[in-house]
Amino acid sequence: MREKSAVVVGVDGSEHSLRALEWALRAARSLEAPLTVAHVRSEALQLGSARIASLGGKPEIPDTVVDALAAKVGPRAEGLDVRYASLDGSVVDALTEAARGARLLVVGARGRGGFASLLLGSASRALASSAPCPVVVVPHEARAASLESGAEAGRVLLGLHVEETADEVVDFAFEAARRRGVPLEVVTAYPVPPSPALLIGAPAPALQVPPPLPDETPELEAATTRHQEERLRPFAERYREVEVVPAVTPVDAAGRLVEDSRKAGLLVVGRHRRHRVETLLVGSVTHAVLHHAACPVAVVPPTGRAGTS
Repeated sequence: MREKSAVVVGVDGSEHSLRALEWALRAARSLEAPLTVAHVRSEALQLGSARIASLGGKPEIPDTVVDALAAKVGPRAEGLDVRYASLDGSVVDALTEAARGARLLVVGARGRGGFASLLLGSASRALASSAPCPVVVVPHEARAASLESGAEAGRVLLGLHVEETADEVVDFAFEAARRRGVPLEVVTAYPVPPSPALLIGAPAPALQVPPPLPDETPELEAATTRHQEERLRPFAERYREVEVVPAVTPVDAAGRLVEDSRKAGLLVVGRHRRHRVETLLVGSVTHAVLHHAACPVAVVPPTGRAGTS
């Protein structure tokens, strides 16, 4: 019998990672999946172990973070298969390797390092752009919606580019909404051509007023709505129990998703297919919602297993 794919959560003892651990516990229980609690040891511990080994000894330096978390999680993990892993290497490389074959990788928005003012740490950003499975980035408690399942947790949001978003991303969002028993709001943006007034030249500052939307806007909105419905139709037929709430917005999909995330339980976006330049793996919308969304954000790669929670 094939072993179930695990939910992997990266922890370092920070408040952000503890929030991610809370989310991962609920996800593993919902998915009936094993949970791997993974901690990448500090450079000092790694160097200490390597030094002892070089002298012929057997490194037995305890991982106090894992020990503390095991004591914390133990009483609440009844019925769950929970494993603990102390990892060596860089945070990104070690968690990427731990996530191979995983159903989900869950991380906090930031770890212990970095600047407190940053809403997204470099490790979380790198994992969201390159991990081999869907990555869920859980924001700090002050910015996070409820982690509970059910209607009180808020709907699932999906940022959909009709032509570019991979099927795995859409399927992930539908399955997440089905498991939670909540509606799925799908947001798609359409381009708005510049007003002729903007092409003529800016008037004097005292005369500047917001230009009217071009006459083509109603047609663009209608066409986008139609294309969105066509793209979603196969999934809606497969997930008939999921209520789909379509939404189209001019130009700024990221702004709409961030605003709607205040009342959502999960926001789902896709990752770009691999380019030569590593920074192109996460698009502008994904980048924006990772930094500013008020609920957990799932970044789903275009190929691979699409586990959900």
